[in-house]
Amino acid sequence: MAESAEPDPGHAFVETLVGFARELRAAGLPVGTGDGVTFCAAMEPLDPTDLMDLYWGGRATLVTRREQIPTYHETFLRYFLDHPAPKPDEARPFTIQQREEARTALQVPETEQHGEERQEEEAILGLMASDVSALKHKAFASCTPEELAALRRIMRTVRLTPPRRRSRRTAAASAGTRPDLRRTVREAMRTHGDPARLRWRQRRKRPRPLVLVLDVSGSMADYSRALLQYAHITSRATSKVEVFCFGTRLTRITRELEHRRPDQALDRAARAVVDWEGGTRIGGSLDAFVRDFGRRGTGRGGIVVICSDGLDRGDPALLASAMQRLSRLCHRVVWLNPHGAEPASLGMAVATPYVDQVLTARSLADLEAFARSLG
Repeated sequence: MAESAEPDPGHAFVETLVGFARELRAAGLPVGTGDGVTFCAAMEPLDPTDLMDLYWGGRATLVTRREQIPTYHETFLRYFLDHPAPKPDEARPFTIQQREEARTALQVPETEQHGEERQEEEAILGLMASDVSALKHKAFASCTPEELAALRRIMRTVRLTPPRRRSRRTAAASAGTRPDLRRTVREAMRTHGDPARLRWRQRRKRPRPLVLVLDVSGSMADYSRALLQYAHITSRATSKVEVFCFGTRLTRITRELEHRRPDQALDRAARAVVDWEGGTRIGGSLDAFVRDFGRRGTGRGGIVVICSDGLDRGDPALLASAMQRLSRLCHRVVWLNPHGAEPASLGMAVATPYVDQVLTARSLADLEAFARSLG
């Protein structure tokens, strides 16, 4: 009697990918056998269970002309997301929740629309823009899990540009305060010693370091995950970003947030922080930051952003001392408080004299305002 072998999940996905290539060919796209092999090879380093990887992997390898994109998009929705009607005789390798999330993420705008169809699309986009605007101003603590997931997608569009400072190094420029003797001499040699135009150099500009210190104690539970997602996006936007978390102790999570996928990056950060949703010792944590990282150059001349409600259970004198040393170390200290800019807690009252700017961080609109204030 022959033993029954379990089906290989990798073989099943290859069949799914080949079936999708056949669907595209039936829809009119010139997809050959070689294109299918290229599609499967492209999905090998990616995650075939991720619909976004599937969509963009297929679009990069199976679409060769711009006018083929609408057909590809419709075929993808019909094949993987059962759109517009499900086919009961065909099994799909994704759950209903995965399909709904992918439908929301794959809102690809049409390139050419006219007449009533265009007006209807503009009306729908207007309603979506209204919903997005309302969601941006909604407090993180009042959002449902679905709204927080939508905010995470919107948060990807936030662009944070740290301010720049002048370096001691110089670079060639069309105008400046220092003459560029090497370029000027080379220009004169090309003209056989005749006087040439004087070349100039000016000091380079480079972004200031940005340090995010996030409070993940119990009183910040409604905001800590959203702030951590914002920190992940910020760390992906610029290279000179350091991220720390604290409750009763300071933890550096810069390396954990280097992962490209937000969920996996946040999971790695959550595993690294041992005092998540515990007590709060702001003074001790900031003192550890100054002693262990600030003196070694982290944040020197940069912008330190502290995200906390100021509910400290530690020694106020230690907090005042740490804030005083921190303000001397960095270029600017910004305090983000989800409960408002007014010092309503003892920790805020102690720290405010050493803070350059106190902002509210209750919603995504507040974080966007903070990003604009840095530029």
